[in-house]
Amino acid sequence: MEYMTFALMLLCFHVIWLSIACQGFSSLQPHNLSSCNLYEGKWVFDDTYPLYDSAVCPFIKKEFNCQKNGRPDKLYLKYKWKPTACELPRFNGEEFLRRYRGKKIMFVGDSLSLNQWQSLTCMLHSAVPSSNFTLRKKGHQSTFTFPEYSISLILWRNEFLVDIVKDKKLGRILKLDSIKGGNAWKGFDMLIFNTWHWWLHRGKHQVWDYMQEGDKIYKDMDRLDAFRKGLKTWSQWVDYNVDPSDTQVFFQGISPTHYHGKEWNEPKSTCKGQTKPLGGSVYPGGSVPAVVVVNEVLSSMKKAVTLLDVTTLSQLRPDGHPSHYGYKRKKNDCSHWCLAGTPDTWNQIMYAILVSSETP
Repeated sequence: MEYMTFALMLLCFHVIWLSIACQGFSSLQPHNLSSCNLYEGKWVFDDTYPLYDSAVCPFIKKEFNCQKNGRPDKLYLKYKWKPTACELPRFNGEEFLRRYRGKKIMFVGDSLSLNQWQSLTCMLHSAVPSSNFTLRKKGHQSTFTFPEYSISLILWRNEFLVDIVKDKKLGRILKLDSIKGGNAWKGFDMLIFNTWHWWLHRGKHQVWDYMQEGDKIYKDMDRLDAFRKGLKTWSQWVDYNVDPSDTQVFFQGISPTHYHGKEWNEPKSTCKGQTKPLGGSVYPGGSVPAVVVVNEVLSSMKKAVTLLDVTTLSQLRPDGHPSHYGYKRKKNDCSHWCLAGTPDTWNQIMYAILVSSETP
């Protein structure tokens, strides 16, 4: 009888222990996220944030390191994204490194890809601070590696995804239907693409002189139409070159800017001086036209691409930009994001999608 009682006590203890141990992992299970819209929710205060200290992440680009550049407020660091119907699992860097040991991950795009890539490297570095890393840059490519885990996180800078070529007579031509640069993206286990902001640049910030589609040369065209054509070319490249059983593909959704306070009912404001997120789940200024194009193109693809639909949740963060605490203090940067900051949530959502769709 005493033995049976002791055995029963052991069994109960085991059940209780298992229940407690599983609580930290339950939010990662697929059934908890499959019916949850991760992009519908609000920002809530959480004193355990940020996910890492920018002061101990030695490779953050100067233009993103707002605290080092003198930003006096820190409240903007203390918010997490709370989906309406579920809890977003907290990022687990060691788990990420374990799952993707030996893998090659590439971010392809503009400086917003740089923002997200640097965020992920900091999140992983903070999880294993004693693990050695290497960081090398050559041409368009920056490579961050953890030799201990044989994992590589690579950034390939390509602002339009499609090609820009130099012509002796016409100068720089943005070729809307050419993507030869895509040869550099083959053979990776994960690809995260992004493009949009550079399609809007004009004047001295415009890096092309003409556009071309087929045999037709254009001095200019509606930028949203040009974006649609370029993104369609990219989608065809993915459909033709990517095997979903070998490579998982994400498209980083449109990252918003906050130069016009009228969008959030503060007509005289920009991101400068903003210290906390907007309340609620809806951005007063509505969506970004490019979002419609992205949804349209992705829905027509043959191969599966996961959209990181970060637009609305990022629109609610006018406080998250460097403003004049970027590298060039005279510039009011309401386009990029402070690190630590909003891009950490983009990666946290990507992590949630990954762990909920794979078997450990």
